[in-house]
Amino acid sequence: MSAPSHLDTLRELLRQEREEDLRLFQQTIRQQPLSERVEKGYSWYPVTVVQTGFALGDKAFVVLERTTRLGEPHQLRAGQTVSFFSNAPHAEEPERNGVVNYVERNRMKIILNARDVPDWINQGLLGVDQLFDDRSYQEMDRALVRALNAKGDRLAELRDLFCPRPGLHTPPAVPLDPETVAAAANPILQNLNESQKMAVMNILATRDSAIIHGPPGTGKTTTLVAAIRLLCERESTVLVTAPSNTAADLLTERLAEAGLNVVRVGNISRVDDHILPHTLDALLAKHPDSKHIKKVKIEAAEARRQARRFKRSFNAEDRREREHLKQQARELEAWSRTLEDRLLDEILSGAQAITCTLVGAAHPVLERYKFRTCIIDEAAQALEPACWIPMGKSSRVILAGDPFQLPPTVKSLKAARAGLSETLIERAIKILPDRVHLLRVQYRMHQAIMNFSNNYFYDGALEAHDSVRERRLFAVESDKDTLTVFDPVIFVDTAGTGFEEKVQKGNEGAMSRFNPEEALLIREVLLRLHKSFPDNSDMPSLGVLSPYREQVNVLEQMFRDDEAFTALLATKVGRHKLEDIAPVSQGNMVVNTIDGFQGQERDVICISLVRSNAKGEIGFLSDYRRMNVAMTRARKLLIVVGDSATIGNNPFYARFLEYCEQNGRYQSAWEYMA
Repeated sequence: MSAPSHLDTLRELLRQEREEDLRLFQQTIRQQPLSERVEKGYSWYPVTVVQTGFALGDKAFVVLERTTRLGEPHQLRAGQTVSFFSNAPHAEEPERNGVVNYVERNRMKIILNARDVPDWINQGLLGVDQLFDDRSYQEMDRALVRALNAKGDRLAELRDLFCPRPGLHTPPAVPLDPETVAAAANPILQNLNESQKMAVMNILATRDSAIIHGPPGTGKTTTLVAAIRLLCERESTVLVTAPSNTAADLLTERLAEAGLNVVRVGNISRVDDHILPHTLDALLAKHPDSKHIKKVKIEAAEARRQARRFKRSFNAEDRREREHLKQQARELEAWSRTLEDRLLDEILSGAQAITCTLVGAAHPVLERYKFRTCIIDEAAQALEPACWIPMGKSSRVILAGDPFQLPPTVKSLKAARAGLSETLIERAIKILPDRVHLLRVQYRMHQAIMNFSNNYFYDGALEAHDSVRERRLFAVESDKDTLTVFDPVIFVDTAGTGFEEKVQKGNEGAMSRFNPEEALLIREVLLRLHKSFPDNSDMPSLGVLSPYREQVNVLEQMFRDDEAFTALLATKVGRHKLEDIAPVSQGNMVVNTIDGFQGQERDVICISLVRSNAKGEIGFLSDYRRMNVAMTRARKLLIVVGDSATIGNNPFYARFLEYCEQNGRYQSAWEYMA
């Protein structure tokens, strides 16, 4: 397929996706009354204003707190387009659109698409509504158009590399030069294994692209951080991107911990001491010149406010005064923009790494910047059109991810089937195999937990590091004389028990499956495990996962109502690592969907497959990449609970059942029902 036809096809599929996304948004959110939107978490109402001020450019901001449903989960996230509104009577233009900058429990900061905060801000009855986000679609389409129209420049070369035309010769990967080989001795790489070092060296050597294939637990982020540190010795600034705000925040944190001067551009998914000091807003705020810029913006806002007093006046002198105030406001705005642009250039030009989301790379502050290297982490979770946004600003691109883990979300089934669900890294692995570098050593899990996925997805290329290869879960009995060693992989079979799946219709009409008897069995399995660790401080960390949201709801409620587990159940999922989850304790237990748990790990993972029916239908379970994610979250013990009669006709699960019989323990549910 030629480059124009491929990119044109992507534009059409993106249009279909936008239409389906808008249809679902209208159906599930905007057509619902405010009370239901609040209940489902799509709106905050009422809210109070905590702070107002001026953000980058000609934008005001508001910081809000909700006054009801405190601490309850909701759907509002950093980067979303929202409406800040007032239901107060007689409020003029009672709505301002904006973008969520961050959300922290019951507090939210919104950057308004307006120069001033609205006059009705003190009248009460304020709220926030989620809006349809069209900006991301617009930016992706613009990026595709730029790539389509590129001629004789670096973007055209990257387009021809990733979308080769028939008969067009693809340049071979650049061999390692002596200087790059010598980089292997750099102290930055001293703690990396050989496959990680080779990946870093090929990143340094490539002229156009390198692909880092990082299976679970192989240290992909560690490898990227090392590569970026070395790139910063050769280049002024590296652009580091990821599909989500959470992933961009994690990269920011890791790069800062490595000692780099990193600037986080755009929205942030959490506010804490690790991230906030590196955001562009925070760096601007602490600069000595920022107070002067803020003062000028306040003066401009006051001049605009004074000018609005004359809008109903027909007096000639008043009209002259109004025009004078408007002119004064314009001059002050221009002055503040000049001062701010100078300060922004100082901060961004001095950064060794700039981090943002893929769509965030279209931020106006980055408009005039070009980069030698762009890193796209978690590329297997990114829509290809989004990847072309940072690629349009770069001379070469490094794709990092694992196409055998969770794919990007595509809401249009038609667009997904036509190719929108295929990611750039998937295509690149096929057409540029000489640029693919597999990380081969994993540091997370026992080799028996690793090897099923290793053989099925990675052709047996992975090996467990010595530190984890035989690391098993064990418990010492209270008399100190008896040691219980747990098999690393256990399948508990519910076949013949009559534990049949049930269907629950969700709030938006979506159907989710659950299996209450299987949930009770999981309770019994984990209760026996718990009894081996009578002291909660010795209890291994637990993760209970299911691909079905309704089953997660059933499990979570069951454990919260059970005194044996209440003290273990984590109250909040923090970032990506166990030590970042509050309350911090070795025995934390998290119940979540597989998608929601990606990026985390636990000592023990228990997976509820749910499906049990006479037809052998497995539905969601047929996404093997989702199961790969779930199975590779466990460090010491993987427990899978399901019905072999339902899943056994599927080749993937038949192979897994056989693996458990040969390399782990295969149990019947009846063993727990005596």
